[in-house]
Amino acid sequence: MNVTEDPRNDSFSCYHPSVVNYRYFGVLWGCVVTTVGTVGNLMTILAFALDSRLRTRFNLLIINLALTDLLYCTVLQPISVDSYLHLRWRGGSLWCNAFGLLLFLSNSVSIITLCLISVSRYLLVEKRRVFDRVFSVPGLSLLLPSTWVLGLASFGPLWPVFVFAPQVCTCSFHRTRGRPYTTILLFFYFFIGLGCVGFFYLLIYRRVRVAAQALTRYRLSRRSSRRKPASSTHGTEEDSGVDSGLANTCSCEMSSQDELAPNKAMVSWEKSPGETQSSRSTLSSTQTSQPAEITASPHGSKQVSPSPGPAPAPAVPSASTHSASGDDSEFKRVTRMCFTVFLCFVFCFVPFMLLNIADKHNRAPLVLHMFCANLTWLNSCINPLLYAVMNRQFRQAYRMLLSRAAAPFACLWAWPTAPGS
Repeated sequence: MNVTEDPRNDSFSCYHPSVVNYRYFGVLWGCVVTTVGTVGNLMTILAFALDSRLRTRFNLLIINLALTDLLYCTVLQPISVDSYLHLRWRGGSLWCNAFGLLLFLSNSVSIITLCLISVSRYLLVEKRRVFDRVFSVPGLSLLLPSTWVLGLASFGPLWPVFVFAPQVCTCSFHRTRGRPYTTILLFFYFFIGLGCVGFFYLLIYRRVRVAAQALTRYRLSRRSSRRKPASSTHGTEEDSGVDSGLANTCSCEMSSQDELAPNKAMVSWEKSPGETQSSRSTLSSTQTSQPAEITASPHGSKQVSPSPGPAPAPAVPSASTHSASGDDSEFKRVTRMCFTVFLCFVFCFVPFMLLNIADKHNRAPLVLHMFCANLTWLNSCINPLLYAVMNRQFRQAYRMLLSRAAAPFACLWAWPTAPGS
């Protein structure tokens, strides 16, 4: 190994007496991130490929996010672990340039994908026709590669200024040689980009809150209408579109569609933008399988059919009412999961960004710089854990993959106890 006599005079060394012991934490933390992130993101991609219920247009954005995290965990993170272990960059100047470019490429693609996720959730509830055009299969075929092209075009010109940064024991762009271009890029991605994500989630929250209030008022009116004669029930049933106003805009794109209707109607990402009508026809067929009192008209309104009994039957909650409530609840769960992914990204990167802004002259302890840099590693491995906790279908798909992987070992374990052994 080519090491200078005094590591403090080595341009690729991050040695300092204050971090000699801390480096073991960095190595251990990096190994955990590498293992969990690689396994988790691979399972996310395999779950999408093997489980047809997960192959929705929206989940393509999730897969794009998983690819960026997988790039970091499998290629970049092991090199960072090596640098912390030896307190020195051992890859040479050329690989240092490539490392810096790949690092900021993965971060920029993650931010752009988070923006697309928030925009898609907003359009899904506010402008469904625009969503069907922009996030159609042809649209996503252009959008997803464009995230990588834009990230590469943004940070590619910085290739000559990627150098080893001893404060974080990794390669990054030079603090002064790339200005003002680097300042503009960081401001655009980390402040404008993440700010737009938060803004769209705020709009979604306001829209869902208004819809929830309307749904509460409608349910109260339904309870009061059930105490009225059957002649007034007919008019009440025809107004039930209030309940499903929000749900009909998002019923085609939920990643857990089998919770919403008894026949488990799924909408795969291969379908055309006209899938809204097919979803509504699915709901209509679900309604016809309910008791005869409730039917669905071609325009989506519900009517009360006369029952054969001598007295009119009491009003029965329609199937579309339950489906609408399920759609609304599922939309909130998926949006909450996406918002949590965004919050974790902000939590991982904001301390590092603020420290670099506040400590322009590197007066802060070196351990603090390294700790904030190590916190950014968490972002690349935490998303699969969030999917497993907050999304039932991803959780089921992960469990299926783990069962398949463990099946050979289970057979070996059971083999000595087989009869006649």
